[in-house]
Amino acid sequence: MLNSRRGLLKSVIGTAGTLVTAPLMYAAFQHPQPMPSPNAPNNQNFPGGLNGPPVSNSDKSAPIPLNREQIAAMVQQLYKLASDLKEEVEHTNLAAVFPVTFVKKAQDIEKLAKQIKDRAKG
Repeated sequence: MLNSRRGLLKSVIGTAGTLVTAPLMYAAFQHPQPMPSPNAPNNQNFPGGLNGPPVSNSDKSAPIPLNREQIAAMVQQLYKLASDLKEEVEHTNLAAVFPVTFVKKAQDIEKLAKQIKDRAKG
């Protein structure tokens, strides 16, 4: 009789354990749903990435008029800096030494080129 009670208890506990873990196992094997894209439009009538008509920015200042003389002078200075760097590179043995002044001049050239680009954009 003791064996039958143990057997009954084992089967009841086994069945209960299976019933408890079955939903957990089912949830683990479900396929996750894809997350919606944050770039998807809120309104389906507009193309992707656009949520409506463009918003006009009224606090935008008037564009600065293009000053040809200043830009031409800056371009001339840029050309001079680049030519000087080129000459220094030609007269230096780069296999033996790489001077820090080359890096500084290259940074100055980049900075001036960015200023020209920004000024030309207005």
